Amino acid sequence: MTKHSIVAITGGAGALGSALASHLAGKGYRLALLDTARHQARLAELVKSLGGQDRAIGIAGNFATASEWPAALATIENAFGAKPSHAVLVAGGWDGGAPLYQAKDDAVFDTMMTSNVDTAYQALHALLPDMVAKKAGSVVVIGSRAVPRPWTSAGAAAYAAAKGAVVTMAQAVAEEVLEHGVRVNAILPSTLDTPANRAAMPDADPSRWVSLESASNVIAFLLSDESRDVSGAAIPVYGRS
Repeated sequence: MTKHSIVAITGGAGALGSALASHLAGKGYRLALLDTARHQARLAELVKSLGGQDRAIGIAGNFATASEWPAALATIENAFGAKPSHAVLVAGGWDGGAPLYQAKDDAVFDTMMTSNVDTAYQALHALLPDMVAKKAGSVVVIGSRAVPRPWTSAGAAAYAAAKGAVVTMAQAVAEEVLEHGVRVNAILPSTLDTPANRAAMPDADPSRWVSLESASNVIAFLLSDESRDVSGAAIPVYGRS
């Protein structure tokens, strides 16, 4: 790790994003936490808990659109003296609960594509040029067990399709940037042990799910030089579920 080891985390105010931020801060990374405007207060709380503006910054915006990224990157560079050398694309979303053939309109499909695919595409498009120019960088994309096991997302076909698109895009991009010293990988978690999932599934056994600490450990490994020979991977992180 160098003095320019800056990690951009999209979805930085969410359960996994904030747990990951704390984990990476403990390893000495400087953090740029990006999330939507409705999470601005939460971003401010996280920055304070992580040691203030010297260690972390929060940026609110709609990062599913290209227009938000130039200002965000300028803010990161002004704060830390460089653009991100690493990134974790946590931002996404889930919606479902009914078979696709019962959908009344395209609302769920459109939302899943925007929140998952558009956010990943725009982040990769914005962050990779500087990494390629510097011939160094590592990106981790958050996929889902639904990618290799789509039948586990029956009732959420749009979500499964969106996560499949995110992971295959990441793997194609990994090949595009490999010769430039940049690595791109994905993790494929099953159910994460978050307060929202516990509330949504009160009868489930969360000890079988993937803890946020466990997911953070895998992501930290993929960001680190210890995984320097790993790119284009989609790593199952299933817990016991």
